[in-house]
Amino acid sequence: MAPGIRAGAGIASMILIAGSIVLLFFVVLSGVKNTTPLNKTWFLQADSGFGATGRSVSQWTYFYICGANNQNCGKPVPDLPVGYAWQADSTGVPSQLLGKHAKGTTGTYYFYMWRFGWVFYLMALVFDVLAFFTSLLAPVSRLAAGVSGFVLCIALFWMSLAASLMTVTFVKMRDQLNRAGINSHIGQYAFGFTWGAWAAMFLSVILLFLGCGLGGSRKEHAAPTTNRAFFRRQRSRRSARGSFVDNDSSRRVVKEEYS
Repeated sequence: MAPGIRAGAGIASMILIAGSIVLLFFVVLSGVKNTTPLNKTWFLQADSGFGATGRSVSQWTYFYICGANNQNCGKPVPDLPVGYAWQADSTGVPSQLLGKHAKGTTGTYYFYMWRFGWVFYLMALVFDVLAFFTSLLAPVSRLAAGVSGFVLCIALFWMSLAASLMTVTFVKMRDQLNRAGINSHIGQYAFGFTWGAWAAMFLSVILLFLGCGLGGSRKEHAAPTTNRAFFRRQRSRRSARGSFVDNDSSRRVVKEEYS
């Protein structure tokens, strides 16, 4: 019974981990190519190009600031400052978003919030991939399930930080832009993929540790067998002693009859 449940939990966890990896790649590769869902995945959209040529809206993705449908993107920038959507002297940008960072385009709060969130996405993805490979043996091995669960816990930790920082950063940016009269809204795909990946990791951790905890140790399994063998030996010895007594009594009866 336990091996069957462990196998099912291991297979389910592998599927969930693979799904979380795919969702994270959708977020990280958003704007890279004009295909669905990459062209629909962005964290925040503002109905303003902020003076950029050929761009009527601005969409923040993982590596780019893009126009509508993630087209007319700027250059890919690792750890992209959110203020790269505008220039330091652009008009209409809320003062709360401006600051001394990224050539005077980004305030300290938003600069560091998204900088750390951006890095945590990558760390979560790396450990998520490692957990997938270690989970390949989870259906047949308690040790593999335990190791995979531990590695995935690390991925879940970084993913929790990444998702939280991303949510706080872009929700607050949306609110600031809306107050300034710039219609803005968060990206359903990016938020859905992010929190969907988090949920898949969380469920996988539960399943992996469930598989690790099913079944006792070898000593526990061997104990009943050892006890049964011990009692069989005791019964055999008692039977042997009983047979010896019976034979001795029979010999005495025969002697008495012939004496």
